[in-house]
Amino acid sequence: MFFVKALYCRAFQIAMRIALPFLPYREPEIIGSVEGIPAVLAAKGIRRVLIVTDRGVVANGLTKPLLGALESGGVFAAVYDATQPNPTVENVADALRVYRENDCAALIAVGGGSAMDCAKCVGARLAHPKKSLRKMKGILRVWRKLPLLIAVPTTAGTGSEVTLAAIVTDSAKMDKYAIMSFPLIPRYAVLDPKLTVSLPKHLTATTGMDALTHAVETYIGRSTTKMTRRYALEATRLVFENIRTAYTDGTDLTARKNMLHAAYRAGEAFTQSYVGYVHAVAHSLGGHYGTPHGLANAVTMPYVLEAYGAAASKKLHELGIAAGVCTEEHTHEEGAKRFIRAIRELNASMEIPETISDIREEDIPALARHAEHEANPLYPVPVLWTEEQIAVIYRRISAGREA
Repeated sequence: MFFVKALYCRAFQIAMRIALPFLPYREPEIIGSVEGIPAVLAAKGIRRVLIVTDRGVVANGLTKPLLGALESGGVFAAVYDATQPNPTVENVADALRVYRENDCAALIAVGGGSAMDCAKCVGARLAHPKKSLRKMKGILRVWRKLPLLIAVPTTAGTGSEVTLAAIVTDSAKMDKYAIMSFPLIPRYAVLDPKLTVSLPKHLTATTGMDALTHAVETYIGRSTTKMTRRYALEATRLVFENIRTAYTDGTDLTARKNMLHAAYRAGEAFTQSYVGYVHAVAHSLGGHYGTPHGLANAVTMPYVLEAYGAAASKKLHELGIAAGVCTEEHTHEEGAKRFIRAIRELNASMEIPETISDIREEDIPALARHAEHEANPLYPVPVLWTEEQIAVIYRRISAGREA
């Protein structure tokens, strides 16, 4: 039975890879500062916008420059700041209500991936007012044009400012799922390192490792292109060269700028070539326990990469060379081991734990079922796993590498 499913998965992935050049992927137009947003809105005749963000971003004063710029430009801004770390269906409904009550005509997402995912989902509901988010779950279910969406990342990790994906949690069903459609790609992305300076150290660490996960899973997957491989290698190099500096000295604008660039490149890569079992596992942990996505990815990544074994060793070796932790003289096996060890050392240097203690044994079958359903057939992973094989990963994450 698994053999038949494996054939189906690989056939599906091959078809998606063949179709990739013909799909309507586009890149956002980059704006260097929030000061440039009013001119964009004025050119489109937009005078009322909804800012989608969270209370942490507001408390840190990160929306103030934007609000000041909008006020100076004569633009009214309503603010929805209740987005959760794993945005919920309820968050989207509440933000949608604020948008409509204030007669808004555009969305500006300010924050990390959560704010951007929430704003994307609001846009999807506006484009398809008679469809629930669950009916838009999966790939290519949103085809209508969204209202203007501008993404202003205050973290360097998710790459949501350039991706076609939005992740939302159904709290009632403890289910976290993805909506992946090309209209969800923001029209503009504001890459301003000054907005990331006040990011707390632990978020600098976990969002940065999120970007690395995007790059790694893209590169080792089976649906890459020359361009996405180049972007993934570039993002990997930038993360290894800059994340420790950004973590220890958050005011270093060069490191902050380079991390934003890494996240953007990794986002460009994975939105076209997809991710893998690290993300499938991390999404299930976020949906079931509320585990922050970057943290779940950072902890999960070494375990999944080790479990791939020889199927991923050559590409992991190449990533290790880009990261500067091994050379071409090493064998693929040794290069892969050095790269995985470097990821663990990077995590440890930023106080990211090796395990997630929330995982309960009785939950693992359901978690594995969710992860397997998300990953297969969409994610072009190096090795296809059954639910039972995925369950082993959860046990290792909960108990440590010796499990």
